[in-house]
Amino acid sequence: MRVDHDHDEAPAGTARPGSEYVDREQQVLDRIEKARKRKPKIKEERITSSHGAGGKATQTLVEALFLDRFRNPLLEKLEDGAELSVGQSRLAFTTDSFVVSPLFFPGGDIGDLAVNGTVNDLAVSGATPLYLSAGFIIEEGFPVADLTRIVESMSAAAETAGVQIVTGDTKVVQKGKADGCYVNTAGVGLRETDHQLGIDTARPGDAILVSGPIGDHGVTVMLERGELDIDSDVESDTAAVHGLVRDVLAGSTGVRAMRDATRGGVATILNEVARAAGVSVVVDEETVPVRHEVRGASELLGIDPLYVACEGRIVVVVDGAESEATLATMRAHPLGSESAIIGRIGEDPPGLVLLNTTFGGTRIVDLLVGDPLPRIC
Repeated sequence: MRVDHDHDEAPAGTARPGSEYVDREQQVLDRIEKARKRKPKIKEERITSSHGAGGKATQTLVEALFLDRFRNPLLEKLEDGAELSVGQSRLAFTTDSFVVSPLFFPGGDIGDLAVNGTVNDLAVSGATPLYLSAGFIIEEGFPVADLTRIVESMSAAAETAGVQIVTGDTKVVQKGKADGCYVNTAGVGLRETDHQLGIDTARPGDAILVSGPIGDHGVTVMLERGELDIDSDVESDTAAVHGLVRDVLAGSTGVRAMRDATRGGVATILNEVARAAGVSVVVDEETVPVRHEVRGASELLGIDPLYVACEGRIVVVVDGAESEATLATMRAHPLGSESAIIGRIGEDPPGLVLLNTTFGGTRIVDLLVGDPLPRIC
């Protein structure tokens, strides 16, 4: 990180004021950069919940194990969906699994979560969602009434999103082996936009937008578990965002990348952008929209709302010259009425996310190491 001083040159043999602090700061940044360049290696002998949290452990698992064994040009991009060409058609393909606990929560359930999550992964890949699959792993003894409720929720969500569930699979496992019901969905969509979307395309001067208050879903699920004995009116933001994405892409030629902020929240997405594009990301804390209830619950949990999952919010990286116009487009859509510009892309220090706090300081926002909110999607 370059720090500019307009002090006169210090006499020979004396230290310039603040130079010791600057040197220490640079040493810290150099150590971080060196650590990030190391080849990913799984140090644990067994999988832990952290490997599914979307943070550092997940990143290491994906890159050191899955990507290393499955490596191919389509997978190496590590986007929310793969871009495929079939004849003259350009497609997007994605898959996701849902293990949320509890299965039912204010604002949604595992059924509409599964449909919306897959629709959103297709949408932020620049595709129009078309078809989904649905796979169920059901525990022996699971109530038929609950399964019916989940399936009806999926049907309603699919109808709202304008997609069809066209294939699927069902497995039943022994009692105690699946925590009720798990759902896997995969989706296919048609890419008709000329936008070349990818987190590695971000460049200095770009702006970062978020489509609404963050952390609603993760906090809702945690409170519904009843472990904190807190009453709140907050609900999950689960929704299909493809209509909002369509409007954004139609109204701007400067969109670089889009992601839906699920596991690991907005902070994880910003770190992925910084790392993939070799840029810095600077966020102004006071501009990040967070509901009062979500902020209060996050403080009790000891976590930052930037790391809390959403299920109906997108993060958009757009050319800075088009940021205000894109913001207006987003606010004109019902799912983006509370959109905000929360930061910008810079050059230095590359690969890091910096937060300008409400107290006037600046701190690094790194990837999570642990899993503060397990089983929220």
